[in-house]
Amino acid sequence: MKVKEIIVVEGKSDTIKVKQAVQADTIETNGSAINKETLQLIKHAKRKRGVIIFTDPDFPGERIRHIINQEVPGCKHAFLSSSEAKSSSIKKSIGIEHASVQAIKQALHHVHELTEGIESDITQRDLLTYGLIGGLDAKIKREQLGSILHIGYTNGKQLLNRLHMFQISKNELDLAMKHIL
Repeated sequence: MKVKEIIVVEGKSDTIKVKQAVQADTIETNGSAINKETLQLIKHAKRKRGVIIFTDPDFPGERIRHIINQEVPGCKHAFLSSSEAKSSSIKKSIGIEHASVQAIKQALHHVHELTEGIESDITQRDLLTYGLIGGLDAKIKREQLGSILHIGYTNGKQLLNRLHMFQISKNELDLAMKHIL
């Protein structure tokens, strides 16, 4: 599988793993302290070929994703779940470099693009009804939902925003929740 867009990853290990899964060019942020030169490179890449942000499913990865999204609006996004990115040998290590080739291919196959104008019809009440916020199993359900919809894991406060951001419809939510429940 060849990817037209340039994939933004966190480091060299991620680049190596992505290139095992697909033919693609990458830009490495070298951690969460993204410098102006890297942001300029990402802006140029977006203008020329498009960009897919593919960061680790952890706090630093989400921070990088947010910074890039603020500075370079209109990028595409690919996500892995924490379980897909968990190391089998290094305790508590999560990252793209630990994911299987198949998980990476799947994540890049289900890329989301942020666009404006279309609004999601999902409400806070829907999240409460499905037990995605405020319940005992809410975190587990959000992890499963993020995996099914390929939007990554979010906490309860971020979930509605993420669903709206990626224009997930109420119907898509209902189908995903039927699968989970």
